[in-house]
Amino acid sequence: MKINIHTIPDEGLELQEIKDRRWLPTVLAGEADVDFSLEEVKISCKIRKVDKTFFLHGTVETTIHIPCSRCLETATLPVNVPFRYTLVPAATESREEIELTEEDLEYSFYEGETVDCDPLIYEQIVLQIPMKALCREDCRGLCPRCGANLNLSSCSCPDRDVDERLAVLKKLKQK
Repeated sequence: MKINIHTIPDEGLELQEIKDRRWLPTVLAGEADVDFSLEEVKISCKIRKVDKTFFLHGTVETTIHIPCSRCLETATLPVNVPFRYTLVPAATESREEIELTEEDLEYSFYEGETVDCDPLIYEQIVLQIPMKALCREDCRGLCPRCGANLNLSSCSCPDRDVDERLAVLKKLKQK
Protein backbone atom coordinates (compact mmCIF):
# COMPACT_ATOMS: atom_id res chain seq x y z
CA MET A 1 0.00 0.00 0.00
CA LYS A 2 1.74 3.11 -1.25
CA ILE A 3 0.34 6.51 -0.43
CA ASN A 4 1.26 9.70 -2.25
CA ILE A 5 1.82 12.30 0.47
CA HIS A 6 0.27 15.06 -1.67
CA THR A 7 -3.09 13.26 -1.84
CA ILE A 8 -3.62 13.28 1.93
CA PRO A 9 -6.12 15.99 2.90
CA ASP A 10 -5.84 17.96 6.15
CA GLU A 11 -8.63 15.95 7.79
CA GLY A 12 -6.81 12.69 7.00
CA LEU A 13 -7.39 9.77 4.71
CA GLU A 14 -9.10 6.50 5.61
CA LEU A 15 -7.90 3.44 3.75
CA GLN A 16 -9.07 -0.14 3.57
CA GLU A 17 -7.32 -2.75 1.52
CA ILE A 18 -7.32 -6.51 1.17
CA LYS A 19 -4.12 -8.25 0.11
CA ASP A 20 -4.25 -11.80 -1.24
CA ARG A 21 -1.82 -14.68 -0.61
CA ARG A 22 0.56 -13.42 -3.29
CA TRP A 23 1.25 -10.21 -1.33
CA LEU A 24 3.86 -11.68 1.04
CA PRO A 25 6.50 -12.55 -1.61
CA THR A 26 6.15 -9.08 -3.15
CA VAL A 27 6.90 -7.42 0.19
CA LEU A 28 9.98 -9.56 0.74
CA ALA A 29 11.17 -9.28 -2.87
CA GLY A 30 13.48 -12.27 -2.44
CA GLU A 31 15.27 -10.78 0.57
CA ALA A 32 14.35 -13.49 3.05
CA ASP A 33 12.83 -16.95 3.18
CA VAL A 34 9.87 -17.33 5.47
CA ASP A 35 8.52 -20.55 6.94
CA PHE A 36 4.94 -19.33 7.17
CA SER A 37 2.12 -18.38 4.83
CA LEU A 38 -0.76 -15.96 5.14
CA GLU A 39 -4.38 -15.99 4.17
CA GLU A 40 -5.75 -12.73 2.85
CA VAL A 41 -4.62 -9.69 4.81
CA LYS A 42 -7.25 -7.07 5.67
CA ILE A 43 -5.86 -3.63 6.42
CA SER A 44 -7.90 -0.78 7.78
CA CYS A 45 -6.10 2.44 8.64
CA LYS A 46 -6.21 6.21 8.79
CA ILE A 47 -3.35 8.52 7.93
CA ARG A 48 -3.18 12.17 9.01
CA LYS A 49 -0.52 14.74 8.31
CA VAL A 50 0.88 17.58 10.34
CA ASP A 51 3.45 19.51 8.34
CA LYS A 52 5.91 16.81 7.13
CA THR A 53 4.97 14.25 9.79
CA PHE A 54 2.35 11.58 9.16
CA PHE A 55 0.41 9.65 11.77
CA LEU A 56 -0.72 6.19 10.68
CA HIS A 57 -2.95 3.99 12.83
CA GLY A 58 -5.22 1.08 12.11
CA THR A 59 -5.63 -2.69 12.33
CA VAL A 60 -4.32 -5.73 10.48
CA GLU A 61 -6.35 -8.92 10.29
CA THR A 62 -5.15 -12.21 8.80
CA THR A 63 -4.41 -15.85 9.59
CA ILE A 64 -0.87 -17.22 9.75
CA HIS A 65 -0.08 -20.83 8.84
CA ILE A 66 3.22 -21.97 10.34
CA PRO A 67 4.75 -25.37 11.25
CA CYS A 68 4.16 -26.40 14.86
CA SER A 69 7.37 -26.27 16.90
CA ARG A 70 6.69 -29.70 18.44
CA CYS A 71 5.04 -31.89 15.80
CA LEU A 72 5.62 -30.00 12.53
CA GLU A 73 1.92 -30.08 11.62
CA THR A 74 0.46 -26.78 10.45
CA ALA A 75 -0.44 -24.37 13.25
CA THR A 76 -3.08 -21.74 12.49
CA LEU A 77 -2.67 -18.41 14.26
CA PRO A 78 -5.39 -15.77 13.89
CA VAL A 79 -4.10 -12.19 13.88
CA ASN A 80 -6.15 -9.08 14.64
CA VAL A 81 -3.75 -6.42 15.84
CA PRO A 82 -3.89 -2.63 16.10
CA PHE A 83 -0.83 -0.64 15.01
CA ARG A 84 0.38 2.94 15.21
CA TYR A 85 3.28 4.65 13.50
CA THR A 86 4.63 8.15 13.24
CA LEU A 87 6.29 8.66 9.88
CA VAL A 88 8.91 11.36 9.59
CA PRO A 89 11.16 12.35 6.69
CA ALA A 90 14.35 10.31 6.53
CA ALA A 91 17.29 12.24 7.95
CA THR A 92 20.89 11.96 6.94
CA GLU A 93 22.49 8.96 8.56
CA SER A 94 24.36 9.41 11.77
CA ARG A 95 27.06 6.95 12.82
CA GLU A 96 26.67 7.51 16.56
CA GLU A 97 24.92 4.87 18.63
CA ILE A 98 21.61 5.93 20.10
CA GLU A 99 19.63 4.01 22.67
CA LEU A 100 16.02 3.56 21.57
CA THR A 101 13.07 4.06 23.87
CA GLU A 102 9.71 2.32 23.58
CA GLU A 103 8.25 5.40 21.89
CA ASP A 104 10.99 5.27 19.24
CA LEU A 105 9.66 1.90 18.07
CA GLU A 106 6.52 3.62 16.77
CA TYR A 107 8.59 5.83 14.45
CA SER A 108 9.40 5.04 10.86
CA PHE A 109 10.84 7.04 8.01
CA TYR A 110 9.80 7.84 4.48
CA GLU A 111 11.66 9.27 1.50
CA GLY A 112 10.35 11.13 -1.47
CA GLU A 113 6.73 11.65 -2.38
CA THR A 114 5.28 8.29 -1.27
CA VAL A 115 4.88 6.38 1.95
CA ASP A 116 5.14 2.59 1.55
CA CYS A 117 3.06 0.94 4.28
CA ASP A 118 3.66 -2.67 3.20
CA PRO A 119 6.87 -3.15 5.24
CA LEU A 120 5.11 -1.72 8.30
CA ILE A 121 2.16 -4.10 7.86
CA TYR A 122 4.54 -7.04 7.38
CA GLU A 123 6.39 -6.02 10.55
CA GLN A 124 3.15 -6.07 12.55
CA ILE A 125 2.30 -9.55 11.27
CA VAL A 126 5.74 -10.96 12.07
CA LEU A 127 5.58 -9.50 15.58
CA GLN A 128 2.50 -11.67 16.23
CA ILE A 129 4.32 -14.95 15.60
CA PRO A 130 5.29 -16.57 18.92
CA MET A 131 8.77 -17.95 19.53
CA LYS A 132 7.31 -21.46 19.58
CA ALA A 133 4.13 -21.76 17.54
CA LEU A 134 1.95 -24.69 18.59
CA CYS A 135 -0.84 -26.40 16.67
CA ARG A 136 -2.67 -26.78 19.98
CA GLU A 137 -1.86 -26.10 23.61
CA ASP A 138 -1.48 -29.79 24.58
CA CYS A 139 0.63 -30.81 21.55
CA ARG A 140 2.69 -33.90 22.47
CA GLY A 141 5.20 -33.48 19.64
CA LEU A 142 7.28 -36.15 17.95
CA CYS A 143 8.91 -39.23 19.51
CA PRO A 144 12.64 -38.48 19.76
CA ARG A 145 13.50 -42.06 18.76
CA CYS A 146 11.19 -43.06 15.92
CA GLY A 147 9.73 -39.68 14.91
CA ALA A 148 6.09 -40.73 15.31
CA ASN A 149 3.59 -37.93 15.80
CA LEU A 150 2.44 -38.57 19.40
CA ASN A 151 -0.75 -36.57 18.79
CA LEU A 152 -1.93 -39.17 16.29
CA SER A 153 -0.72 -42.39 17.89
CA SER A 154 1.57 -43.72 20.56
CA CYS A 155 4.79 -45.40 19.58
CA SER A 156 6.27 -48.68 20.77
CA CYS A 157 9.61 -47.19 21.78
CA PRO A 158 10.82 -48.14 25.28
CA ASP A 159 10.72 -45.57 28.04
CA ARG A 160 13.46 -43.03 27.98
CA ASP A 161 16.82 -44.32 29.08
CA VAL A 162 18.75 -42.33 31.60
CA ASP A 163 21.81 -40.65 30.19
CA GLU A 164 24.82 -42.59 31.49
CA ARG A 165 26.54 -39.35 32.43
CA LEU A 166 23.63 -38.52 34.76
CA ALA A 167 23.10 -42.03 36.20
CA VAL A 168 25.36 -41.21 39.16
CA LEU A 169 22.84 -38.56 40.26
CA LYS A 170 20.31 -41.31 41.07
CA LYS A 171 22.43 -42.27 44.03
CA LEU A 172 22.18 -38.86 45.64
CA LYS A 173 19.61 -38.49 48.38
CA GLN A 174 17.59 -35.40 48.99
CA LYS A 175 17.54 -34.18 52.55
